[in-house]
Amino acid sequence: MHKRMNPRETRRMMQRMGMNMDAVTDVEQVIIKTSSKDIVVDQPEVAILEMQGQKIFQVIGGQVTERTPERKAAAAAPAAPKVLEEDVQLVADQTGKSLDEARKALEECEGDLAKAILLLQ
Repeated sequence: MHKRMNPRETRRMMQRMGMNMDAVTDVEQVIIKTSSKDIVVDQPEVAILEMQGQKIFQVIGGQVTERTPERKAAAAAPAAPKVLEEDVQLVADQTGKSLDEARKALEECEGDLAKAILLLQ
């Protein structure tokens, strides 16, 4: 017959081994997204076990449902960033290039002013 350890002893032993476990409070929902479905766990208990710099999330209980979300094709191809006309003017002024060249550079650099200016110089 072996002695059963109390929670305090267990926690001390885990800390000596470099392990730490904490509860995450007020969790309403956990969603696990796969390429074909979402697994939704409502009102679960969640604990984090940290060991050697790695975090392990433990999801316990809760109401589990699966759903097949509608993934939009547009989400796969991000839309071109919105380029402000004042940014186009600034890049054109700084580089001496035309507004069209400045706009293209800003679109290529995803709106980053400094990158667009350097690209055109």
